[in-house]
Formats: sequence, structure tokens, C-alpha cells
Amino acid sequence: MAMSFLSKLKEGLDKTRKGITDKMDDLFNNYGEIDDDLFDELEEILITADVGMETTMTLIDRLREALKERRVKDASQVKPVFKEVVAEVLTENNNKPFKIEKVPTIIVVIGVNGVGKTTTIGKVAHRLKQEGRSVMIAAADTFRAAAIDQLLIWGDRVGVPVVRQSEGSDPAAVIFDAIQSAKAKNTDVLICDTAGRLHNKVNLMNELSKVFRIIDREFPEAEREVLLVLDATTGQNAIQQAKVFGEAADLTGIVLTKLDGTAKGGVIMAINHTLNIPVKLVGVGEGMDDLQPFEATDFVEALFESE
Repeated sequence: MAMSFLSKLKEGLDKTRKGITDKMDDLFNNYGEIDDDLFDELEEILITADVGMETTMTLIDRLREALKERRVKDASQVKPVFKEVVAEVLTENNNKPFKIEKVPTIIVVIGVNGVGKTTTIGKVAHRLKQEGRSVMIAAADTFRAAAIDQLLIWGDRVGVPVVRQSEGSDPAAVIFDAIQSAKAKNTDVLICDTAGRLHNKVNLMNELSKVFRIIDREFPEAEREVLLVLDATTGQNAIQQAKVFGEAADLTGIVLTKLDGTAKGGVIMAINHTLNIPVKLVGVGEGMDDLQPFEATDFVEALFESE
């Protein structure tokens, strides 16, 4: 499984690799001695791949130090050192993999509409069922009938019950019902969808805080994961979304979807470094098993492998 996912990751990162690694290989192979121009060009490559200014500067600074320590003077020897630097930065905040260790667990899934929230919930439910867990879904994005319908389809496909009410119902009421049902059936994991409307931040915060109040009151014994779903194709905009949702909820991890559809996969480094929130799951395809736990070492391996 790990090897097959590494292969999928390599395939999924193809566009990002062309934007970062191929350009880096050209840079390092065509330079002689290391100088400031080389660092400037590397900086440009990273920023273009949506690594972000702050993270780029951290990577460049650490690379300079590492090259100095190892007395590397030739540009052709920079890549393996840079690979180590990236792995080091990525592993600093990714020490908490996605794993259900205690039951009951409640997973609250948040994010703007269109990022792949319902698909993520369906795939996580499938993954947990494969691990032998009993799962239930709460369709608490009651502002969109389509969201409820999609979750019903996923529930049917994966074979898990979906607790829902009609469109326009109070999301917190759906969560309340789902908690009672999950408790009555001794369900291992309850996965809750939430509304993703960002145009009114006050409403978003009020809705989410109401949901969390219900969970605090009705399900305090449950382990809690609060996963923010972000679309990798939006690049730096994903970081802005994370900052807004981070103000409204105590995020425990990030799910990065559509990594295979973008050249901006470098955003994973920016998210990890600037937000100090672990990336827990990544999506690299449409298949049911194409959402997998994020492993920093696998990511670096897949990203920096030259064709």
C-alpha cells in the first residue's frame, strides 16, 4: 500500500515537479560555483510554485547554513542538501499523523464549498470502514441540498448511515441528533460535515461555535479531530482560508485535495510552515483510495525525484 501510494504521489505531483524539480535541476546543473544569483533564482522557482515568501526565505536561509556547514561549493551538489532541508521543515509540524486511536471519535470537517469536502468525508469514511471501524456521517451543511444529497450517495456507496434533516435546518440540531444516534449504536467514528460559507465571517464563526458547543455538551468523552479541507489548486488563497477558519475553530489538521491537478503543490510547504498545522491527508486522484495520510518523507521523495 505504501509503495503504491508513493507511485500515485509521484504521478500526482507531476505538474508541481515540473515547476520545481525540473527547473531546479537545470539551475544546479548549469551553475558552477554557488553564489547569490543561484539563491535568487532558486527563490524565484519556489515562489512561482506557491511555496510562499516566508517559507521560501526559511528554506533558503537553512540551505545557506547547511551548505556552509558542509563546505559545499559546487552547485551540482546542492540538490541533495536542499532535499534534506525541505524534509526537515516539513517534518517539524507533521508529527501527528491521521490515525484513529481511541473511540468514540468525532471528526468535524470544515472548508469552503467546492474544495472537495463531501468527497473527503466519503473517502475518510471508506478508509475507516476498511480499518474495521463503525462509522456514521452527519450531513450538517444544511444550506445546500446538494451537499446533503452527495453525502447520502457516499453513505450508500461506502455503507455507512447518514443522519440528516431537511435543507435549511439548524446545523447544530443535525449534529445533536447524530451524536445521540452514534452513542445509541456505539459507533466508533462520527464524521460531521459543516457549512462552508466564507462571505460572512461572523455567521461562519457563530455557526461553528454553536456546533462545537453541542459537541462539548453532548459528546465530551469523544476524541476530536477538526479537519480543514483545502484545494491545492488555489495556491496561496488556501492559506488565507486556513487563517479565517483557524479563527473560527481549533484546527487539528489539514486535508489537501486535488494535489494532482496543480503545479502549485509547493503550497503544502507554505501551509505546513506558516500555519503550524499538520497536513494530515492528501488527495492525489479521483479513486476511493486516493486520499491518503500525508507522509513528509514520501512527499519529498516524490517531489524531488528527477525524471
